[in-house]
Amino acid sequence: MRKIESLACHYFSHVEALEILLQGLCGVRREPLKVHEICLKSGPNLGAVPSEVRLICNLEQTEPTWTVRFVGGAMRGAGAEQLSVLVRTVIESKASKNVLRLFYALGYKLDHELLRVGFAFHFQRGTQMTVTVSSVNKMPQLHNTDEAVPVTPGIQLVEVTAPASSETYTEVASAVSSFCEYLAPLLHLSKPGISTGVVPTAAAAAASLMSDGGGTTL
Repeated sequence: MRKIESLACHYFSHVEALEILLQGLCGVRREPLKVHEICLKSGPNLGAVPSEVRLICNLEQTEPTWTVRFVGGAMRGAGAEQLSVLVRTVIESKASKNVLRLFYALGYKLDHELLRVGFAFHFQRGTQMTVTVSSVNKMPQLHNTDEAVPVTPGIQLVEVTAPASSETYTEVASAVSSFCEYLAPLLHLSKPGISTGVVPTAAAAAASLMSDGGGTTL
């Protein structure tokens, strides 16, 4: 599958309050998230231009399957600079469980691996969107997800993504930006690599949501 992806993200700590807010905004049940991700980089025998692929397995599935994911560079130019989210090309393909052995045989080398644990909301709001909230964990022992430890304890990565085509990415990017505005009392999502800092109202908004218990209509 080939798609253009609009992405906004942020690191965040008021997770329980955010979950309450997202439950009201999305109107769907959250889904548990436990994803094993292996990042591979090409060796010198594969050409002068380095490439990177990610092998992803959702361990929450009854029968976990692997996905090969290639993420292209971010969209550039004047049009991209005017967008508040990142737009990039993503190519995904399902793969068998011996896919890692295949890429090793092709000349790829392990760069790093991680385990993301948290939850996700999949919903429709002008366009199909996904919000993931997860802790990023590293593995001291190769491929041993049971021994994974948080990279940043107590801090979660929040991402909002939406698929788009080359004809619709402007509208989709706008829809993602509009949705992110609803999260403003707690956090400000931005393009990866751009720090928005701590939202001054985050602590008060989180306390209000927790005391209300999600009863307020959003």
